[in-house]
Amino acid sequence: MFIGEYQHTLDDKGRIIMPSKFREDLGDGFIMTKGLDNCLFVYPRKEWLVLEEKLKTLPLTNRDARAFIRFFFSGATECILDKQGRVLIPANLREHSKLDKDAVIIGVSTRIELWSKEEWDTYNDDDNLSYDSIAEKMAELGI
Repeated sequence: MFIGEYQHTLDDKGRIIMPSKFREDLGDGFIMTKGLDNCLFVYPRKEWLVLEEKLKTLPLTNRDARAFIRFFFSGATECILDKQGRVLIPANLREHSKLDKDAVIIGVSTRIELWSKEEWDTYNDDDNLSYDSIAEKMAELGI
């Protein structure tokens, strides 16, 4: 399980060090793709396969389902960590997430999210992000 928030910096080649606490659960290889809210999603292979199976059940006749599947899979890339625990973030994914230098890496249960520091700060400062109203909505979902 991935939890926590970590501040890191991309190097000149577009690589970032993954937090040591995440490395073992990522294993030998993992999948990185475009995420929602201008971040990147990182999945261990096992979790990616679970998600892939769920997405396969979406009806191809549904336009929104096709669009989401295209968005998710077209940005996906297989990644490995180098000996220093770094991963190269492809240019198209850096552009999608506005990652340039300062980054925030967060654990979100079964996945990791990579955010530009600026986007993360904006997301957390958003006046529309009311944790009280979100908690109420989660209660309605039975959580």
